[in-house]
Amino acid sequence: MARPIRIGVQIQPQHADYAEIRRAVAAAEEAGVDVVFNWDHFFPLYGEPDGAHFECWTMLGAWAEATSRVEIGALVTCNSYRNPELLADMARTVDHISDGRLILGLGAGWFERDYTEYGYDFGTAGDRLAALERALPRIEARLRKVNPAPTRKIPVLIGGGGEKKTLRYTARYADIWHGFGEPAELTAKHAILDTWCATEGRDPADIERSANVSTGPDAVGAELVAAGTTLVTIGLTGPRYDLGRVTDWVAWRDEQNAASAR
Repeated sequence: MARPIRIGVQIQPQHADYAEIRRAVAAAEEAGVDVVFNWDHFFPLYGEPDGAHFECWTMLGAWAEATSRVEIGALVTCNSYRNPELLADMARTVDHISDGRLILGLGAGWFERDYTEYGYDFGTAGDRLAALERALPRIEARLRKVNPAPTRKIPVLIGGGGEKKTLRYTARYADIWHGFGEPAELTAKHAILDTWCATEGRDPADIERSANVSTGPDAVGAELVAAGTTLVTIGLTGPRYDLGRVTDWVAWRDEQNAASAR
C-alpha cells in the first residue's frame, strides 16, 4: 500500500516575535498540516543577519504543550551543537511532553557563523559528517537506556544529499530522508538511497521521502509524487507567516490521498 501524502510547514524562527511564531504554529495545526518544523540555528539564514531569532529545542518543548495533533521537530538539528546523549534525552523529554509527536531531525551542520559565535569547532564537511556518523549509534543507545523510555520509537529524519555518506547513514539509521532540489534530482537521490538500503539490509519502503517546496501544488505536485516524495514541506519566514500556499497544499494532499484510497 502506498504511503499517504503528508504536508509539513517549517516555521522559521527568524525576524519575528515569539507571539507571532506561536500564532503561526496554531494556524498551521488548524489548517490541517501533518508536521510543524522549525530549524536549529542561532542567527537568521537570510534577511537582516542580526535580526530576531530564537533557539530550536526550547521552542520545541513549548510547541509540544501548545499543540495537540501535529508532529513537531527540527528540520534539522545540528549534530555539532549538543552531546549525543544529551540530545537523545532532550528528544525523549519532548516526546513525552507531546504524547509521542516528536520527529528527531538530524544533520551534520553547515552554517559557519553559528559555530564561530557559539564556540563550536567548524572543521571540515568531512569532520562534521564523521561526527554525525559517530553520534547516531550513541543516540540510539541512550534512547534504549533512558527511564522512562520514549513513548514510541521516535522517528529519525536525516537531512542532506551527500551520496557516499549522508544517504548511507540514512539507510542505516533513519525513518525519513529529507532532500533538496528539483524532482529529477530527488528521483536520482532516491535511487541512490535505495541502493544503500540494499547494502544495509533495509527495505527502501521503510524510509519516507521528504522535500521542501517553494511553489504551489499545481506546479510541482505531480512530479514530486512521481519522484516518490510523500512528505512535502513549505518554508515560512517571519515577521508575518503567510499560510496561503499551505492551504493549497493541504487541499491537494486530501485530493491525492482520497484518489489513492479509491
